[in-house]
Amino acid sequence: MAKLTSLFIILLSFFCIIEAVFEDQVGKFDWRQQYVGKTLFAHFESNTQSSKKLFVATDKNIFASFNSRTGDLFWRHVDKTGPEGTIDTLLLHGQDALMVVGDGRLLRSWDTNIGGLNWEAVLDTGSFQAACFVAIQDTVKHVAVLKKAAISLHYLSNGHQKWAENLPDSDTVQYQAVYSGGEEEVYVLGLVPNSHLTIIAYSLEDGEIIKQRSVEAPWLSSVESSCVVVGHGVLMCVDPATFALYTLPIQAEDTPEFSQILLQSLDLEVSPGFQPVLVSSQPHPARSPLSEFFLQLGPDHHVLLQLNADGDTIAPLRDFQPAFLVSFATTGEKTVAAVMTPKNQTVSRHRVSQLLQIEACAVNLFSVDSGRRLLDTTVIFPLDLNGGKPHKLYVHAFLKKDDSVGYRVLVQTEDHALTFIQQPGRVVWTREEALADVVTMEMVDLPLTGTQAELEGEFGKKADGLFPMVLKRLSSQVTLLQVWLAHLWKLFYEARKPRSQVKNEVTIETLSRDEFNLQKMMVMVTASGKLFGIDSKSGSILWKHYLENVQPNAAFKLVVQRTTAHFPHPPQCTLLIKDKDTGLATLHVFNPIFGRKSHIALPALPRPILQSLLLPVIDQDYAKVLLLVDDQYKVTAFPSTKNVLQQLQEMASSIFFYLIHSEHGNLSGFRLRKDLSTERIWEVVLPTEVQKIVAVKGKRPNEHVHSQGRVMGDRSVLYKYLNPNLLAVVTESTDAHPERAFVGVFLVDGVTGRIIHEAVQRKSRGPVHFVHSENWVVYEYWNTKSRRNEFSVLELFEGTELYNSTVFSSLDRPHLPQVLQQTYIFPSPITTMEATLTEKGITSRHLLVGLPSGAILSLPKMFLDPRRPEVVTEHSREENLIPYAPEMPIRTEWFINYNQTVLRVKGIYTAPSGLESTCLVVAYGLDIYQTRVYPSKQFDVLKDDYDYVLISSVLFALFFATMISKRLAQVKLLNRAWR
Repeated sequence: MAKLTSLFIILLSFFCIIEAVFEDQVGKFDWRQQYVGKTLFAHFESNTQSSKKLFVATDKNIFASFNSRTGDLFWRHVDKTGPEGTIDTLLLHGQDALMVVGDGRLLRSWDTNIGGLNWEAVLDTGSFQAACFVAIQDTVKHVAVLKKAAISLHYLSNGHQKWAENLPDSDTVQYQAVYSGGEEEVYVLGLVPNSHLTIIAYSLEDGEIIKQRSVEAPWLSSVESSCVVVGHGVLMCVDPATFALYTLPIQAEDTPEFSQILLQSLDLEVSPGFQPVLVSSQPHPARSPLSEFFLQLGPDHHVLLQLNADGDTIAPLRDFQPAFLVSFATTGEKTVAAVMTPKNQTVSRHRVSQLLQIEACAVNLFSVDSGRRLLDTTVIFPLDLNGGKPHKLYVHAFLKKDDSVGYRVLVQTEDHALTFIQQPGRVVWTREEALADVVTMEMVDLPLTGTQAELEGEFGKKADGLFPMVLKRLSSQVTLLQVWLAHLWKLFYEARKPRSQVKNEVTIETLSRDEFNLQKMMVMVTASGKLFGIDSKSGSILWKHYLENVQPNAAFKLVVQRTTAHFPHPPQCTLLIKDKDTGLATLHVFNPIFGRKSHIALPALPRPILQSLLLPVIDQDYAKVLLLVDDQYKVTAFPSTKNVLQQLQEMASSIFFYLIHSEHGNLSGFRLRKDLSTERIWEVVLPTEVQKIVAVKGKRPNEHVHSQGRVMGDRSVLYKYLNPNLLAVVTESTDAHPERAFVGVFLVDGVTGRIIHEAVQRKSRGPVHFVHSENWVVYEYWNTKSRRNEFSVLELFEGTELYNSTVFSSLDRPHLPQVLQQTYIFPSPITTMEATLTEKGITSRHLLVGLPSGAILSLPKMFLDPRRPEVVTEHSREENLIPYAPEMPIRTEWFINYNQTVLRVKGIYTAPSGLESTCLVVAYGLDIYQTRVYPSKQFDVLKDDYDYVLISSVLFALFFATMISKRLAQVKLLNRAWR
């Protein structure tokens, strides 16, 4: 009995120390948005009106299922990054989704109902070319996978290989397509470019070659891009050089030649400089493709053609010009053609009274066999305001109760957005999948309300006189009282409603700075060239803008030149981008709160930009100056007013910058002259045959240091080495041998080029993730000898005497700092790392570490203190130093995103709030997660369960007790005086 009692007490003690997030706290101060990326393949569940599943495969190696009614994710599967997880093709039949992954490495079958894996088969080595379903007697039982040098047939039920055969002459013939027309044969199409076409028929039973023939095709360079299969096994090709169509029956017993049909004979004309494109459809894997197909003759010109039963003649059914996109859809025995055409309409923008001429799109359905119009609907796409043009069209057709054809449409635009449209042209939902690839971001303070701005505008206007200023102050206070009463009335009115009826929608018109500046505008830039303005409190997209001429996956630089603190001047952000056509840098200046482009004069940038600097110099409109350095080391200032140029000339001697040439292994420092030319003053050269520069990082300009030193156990002060010009340069060895690999960290003064410290981790390799803040640098790497991840921390001190307590100068530092270093073992690899940031720097620092598991760890900096003692002394106890232990713990209560995993985190952004205890955190990668962290707890905020009633009652009781005691004391003194 005593043992059971002790066991119960032990278990009870474990329950008592558990910390967790309560259910009512989930989503209160944080939110998460999940994305999948750019869609490569998309399929609808079935051809019924009640189906609501949509399946997509993306460039992020993700296979996912959406709810077509809401756009929410049912499930998603995230594969490996890189070529190993690349989705080569996606085939859908019934409840089975078949996928080839990793350039023909794996063949997988998924259950589309629950997203479970049915089976997985490892394929033979070889580059993937094509795959298709193979049917026997109108039943799909196999799948054929074509590699560069072999073809294999697999059972659809379990993925087992039935047979595999090598392709003849694979070193000279490029096999690009595989076809099965419902017969007991599978055909492989190969090509010797500009020579001849090879057709091989394999038996489904044993894989033997039944027949093989060669057809002359000197005009054909690619089967994959120039040919499709239509009708009963007829290969249709287009030749842009001769403006002709060529037909060839694949299943013919003899060896016929291509039949040529000139486009001119069909009264068709190709747009100048355009490569014609063929679009066909196979409604069911067990049936032959349609005899009807589309021929694209221009960017917005499509023609619906029909191949006659003889296979030699083609009849035009309908000409669509202009037409953006075309697609086929089948329901039952009916097949329709969907056409999206542009249509100009005058519509009114939301909450804007003026009418705008914008471009709309009409989705029309046509009968395939006759070209007759079935449905005509209009969908408005404000292409010139928010996003890119339509890029792909996926149509889901179904039969209604009256036997008419209904439709649902999924439109993918150039900016990777997915828009789901339901008959009769109603936009149901939109997913901004560009946010799956955020490149950079900034947080901007929200503007003041009109009343707050008016109150702020009172200061500095002494010319109005004393009496008018008093009246203005009184009127402002009355206005604030009215606003407060209106807010109380709104709270009381909404408290009477059910929670489901209370609308807390955030719009641009209702945005205003809160009391503690916790709500901000998140400006995000994506790899596709789309900009977003997102409310940090709710995650709502408030504005978006697509830059069409941006080079994809180029480097972006986003700077905030003017904040909302300079009322009435609007805030201003500048984005440095690279033009898609010229490759030169351009500037996009916009208002981060409303997303509107600023119509101000931009400087001409005729040469590539190497470096950009945001200087503390401001113009007459309180905008910071952006300094741009081109490849000729010439400087361009923006804005470049006369006042700015004069300030630059005066401050030229104190403006320094650096340039990195990683391919040459050198880091150069430059100085600005008074004539605004540049001068190289130092250079650090690292031999590229030994090591390469992988990253250079300075300190954040908005970082504040609260304390100049650390009080030690003997009450002396150890002063920090706070060099604002310090650069952390990380290098990796170019030798791939694990015994000779190393990681180097150089601390370089950016003004003088002086190497302050050098640290080398031998038998180590990257990728290296590091943080540079205050007087310390923390970096993480892989130890190849011990096969583990390690953290190493460098901390710099001036000593017990401060050289200069008022001004820091890199030119007047005769002594090198003291450097302390310690290394720790970390039990997990990491993907990114960042440090917390608060308004005054008083709060303790934490490291925010993104893990591959999707967790975000808030690691206290005190665990990475290089002064942690191996032997505990009295002085170390006085400093509260943790005894040194090589293993770094990972505690579950340190995960700031609890179960809200953020996959493939590639960046963590931190920003201060109005509360010193609170740091705003945004983690972005495949998902976006926003939350708040409190490194030193909420020492400046009362708790939610604070008992206001009790405290108020005690205060009132003490007040009345004081008054009563005062009265009694006065009576007592009066009575004593009468005696």
